[in-house]
Amino acid sequence: MFSDYFWIFLSVILKGLILIIFLLFTVAFFTVLERKLMSAVQRRRGPNVAGLFGVLQGAADGVKLIIKETVIPSSSNPAIFVLSPIFTFIISLMGWVILPFSVGAVFANVNLGILYFFAVSSLGVYTIIMAGWSSNSKYAFLGALRSAAQMISYEVAIGFTILTVFICAGSLNLTAIVLAQQQIWYVFPLFPMFVVFFVSALAETNRHPFDLPEAEAELVSGYNVEYSAMGFALFFLGEYANILLMSASMSLLFLGGWLPPFDFLSFIPGPIWLGLKISIFAILFIIIRAVLPRYRYDQLMTLGWKVFVPVTLGWLFLVAGVLVAFDSLPNIIYLS
Repeated sequence: MFSDYFWIFLSVILKGLILIIFLLFTVAFFTVLERKLMSAVQRRRGPNVAGLFGVLQGAADGVKLIIKETVIPSSSNPAIFVLSPIFTFIISLMGWVILPFSVGAVFANVNLGILYFFAVSSLGVYTIIMAGWSSNSKYAFLGALRSAAQMISYEVAIGFTILTVFICAGSLNLTAIVLAQQQIWYVFPLFPMFVVFFVSALAETNRHPFDLPEAEAELVSGYNVEYSAMGFALFFLGEYANILLMSASMSLLFLGGWLPPFDFLSFIPGPIWLGLKISIFAILFIIIRAVLPRYRYDQLMTLGWKVFVPVTLGWLFLVAGVLVAFDSLPNIIYLS
């Protein structure tokens, strides 16, 4: 009995380490890809020194941040100041444990996976508030308040969007939601909700054109202005891990996850299809940062509360009404 529990515990630890290492490598190459694409859009040379064509620039930046001295402001709250980036990175990893890469290829096959994802994504607000308040800096605190208001506002629209997908699939399990898209991907019947989810994901991750919490011209760097070395690196890793997490969630909810677009392409493994879809969304995040200007803060809040919330709520009632009218509302299915 004891040996069985030991091996189960050991397998969980190993899977967790593999997930963390894979995510760290992915984030490192994602940062290099972003700098390369932005340099191409802006007609300049990007990173080209570390490694072949600069592909090791992310690893070089990581080593540089690790060996630098961590500076803790004398007027800050040291305990909360140090814990905030750690919690940010941990929360960014927690969302990946319920994302399936194929049937059965999931760290934890949770029946209420969508609710878990929504709860974990909401926790990021607390770490940002902790970072801004504990820094004891006007710029950091104002950036934290902006970020909290922005994330809470757009989480409402994301919640209505997820509810629409839930009533169409009849399950809160992400594997069941993907399998429900074998006939048609939800991006086609729920295209307005897909657009809202994508734009809300930009706001949720504080990316252009909604990077107001990190507005360099006004707030220097926002809530992380007082951080250096490993603290800044953890915030950086958490932000980019959240971008990839949002890209993966959009792929699973709207683009059929690991399902191929056509049946004759089913010989290609499912995780490759999922990785390709995540890459497309990640590139869109980068291109949008390179070409779009920043919103004003009043435009940001107006878009969230006066446009996205009414549209998603109305579309939710419309989809539910159509399913009830045609007697096609699916039974609630839970996968164990």
